Amino acid sequence: MTIPFDNVPLPDQKEWIIELEDLGYTDVWSSEANGADAFTPLALASVWAPSLRLGTAIVPAYTRGPATLAQQVGTMAAAAPGRFVFGVGTSSNVIVEKWNGLDFDEPYKRTRDTVAFLRQALTGAKTDTDATGFSSHGFRLGIPVPGGTVPILVAALREGMLTMAGRDADGAIVNWLSADNVATVAPIVHAAGGPIADGEPAKEVVARIFVAPTTDRDLVMRFGKVAIAAYLNVPVYAAFHEWMGRGEMLTPMWNAWKAGDRAAALEAIPDSLVDELIVWGSPEECREHIGRYVANGVTTPALAILPFGLDQRQAIRDLAPR
Repeated sequence: MTIPFDNVPLPDQKEWIIELEDLGYTDVWSSEANGADAFTPLALASVWAPSLRLGTAIVPAYTRGPATLAQQVGTMAAAAPGRFVFGVGTSSNVIVEKWNGLDFDEPYKRTRDTVAFLRQALTGAKTDTDATGFSSHGFRLGIPVPGGTVPILVAALREGMLTMAGRDADGAIVNWLSADNVATVAPIVHAAGGPIADGEPAKEVVARIFVAPTTDRDLVMRFGKVAIAAYLNVPVYAAFHEWMGRGEMLTPMWNAWKAGDRAAALEAIPDSLVDELIVWGSPEECREHIGRYVANGVTTPALAILPFGLDQRQAIRDLAPR
């Protein structure tokens, strides 16, 4: 499940997260955009629900200095031994450039070099790194990381990042894709990881899956198109969906958005795309749809309850593992 929950004060989420554990959820995953940072909700959850695995999906590779990033990753790993997974990615030009005033240069290399830097720094070795967009010399992480390592996942959309996730990291985090799209992206991750040795785990493929457990179709279409437009007009997501073969379908929406006509952009999004990218319907229909993601190669479905005015607490209960 994705945390923190929308419009619920962080201190009030304690009982919610305890209930996740009681309901049989295995993981909680945070993100980092314009709300809470990615680490604090997980730190709280590590104490409130000590059996849950904790993951970031994702932290931008650009927005922290390398030593600070290693400190935060190392601290979470020490606070929850064996339970923390670090997801990192390029984020987007909006978050990196517009919101943080940083150059969104060479995102592939920046993410690749961040993964390599963390692999070294988390062992406690003294850093001596000149990388794409950052450097670090003479820093030594002063908090022991259990096992000397943390699983690292890379947020990936297209082939280059998917290959890096399988080759250089422990797997991939995917986002805003359909269950059928998983059958295209997951094999790239696994192929890049090479043959699996006896006893060695396969690469992990985490999918953030947006869910609205309601049978109110009009509600889902109205708010779902707003959510889709907000993401699929970001260049990295636009390029991904063009690669997935949706260029012709989405061009009218992209053109209207660029022209500043938001209403026309929403109108141009087909209902069928909402049905593909958002899991909705009765709890059993949602469960079946999520199962298709898993059948096509997702190893960890990370659900995100969409804020469509639904009762989030009831949604958590309705979608609980069985």
